[in-house]
Amino acid sequence: MEPLPILTIPDERLKQVSEEVTVFDDELRAFVEQLELTRQQGPAAVGIAAPQVGRFQRIAIVDCSNTRKPVPNHGNLVLINPEIVHWEGYEVGREGCLSVPDYTGNVIRATQIRLKAQDPSGEEHEYEMEGYEARAVQHEIDHLDGVLFIDRVVSRRTDLFKRKVYR
Repeated sequence: MEPLPILTIPDERLKQVSEEVTVFDDELRAFVEQLELTRQQGPAAVGIAAPQVGRFQRIAIVDCSNTRKPVPNHGNLVLINPEIVHWEGYEVGREGCLSVPDYTGNVIRATQIRLKAQDPSGEEHEYEMEGYEARAVQHEIDHLDGVLFIDRVVSRRTDLFKRKVYR
């Protein structure tokens, strides 16, 4: 199985709002497996959303367990039709993105969220998240709504930075 090609700016498809998933079948699970492989191939990628590979359905994967800020987290999460039902606090933090490979930026995000989502079998789950994991989930949900982190930086002049080379 090969990783999928990543859409990058200025591809207009990244602005497209994704559709809800209604069919939970083997094809969906195979796509999720290929999406996870694609995430793992991305340099330092903790998350990926289906629109980043040209599939406009509400599917995202987040795994913060191997980062410098791993605690607390829920491990590898496949989030189908995710919805933030509560959020509180806010904090500025640096973000990067596979679809914006040349830049990072400072973005304001909620520090704590409550999330409802389905898994690849269609079963519903609820998660309480905070810190880095909450930030990563918010970033991926933005992709499902056609929003990139560069759309959320307060100032492109002071909050957008040329990315250093990946190691």
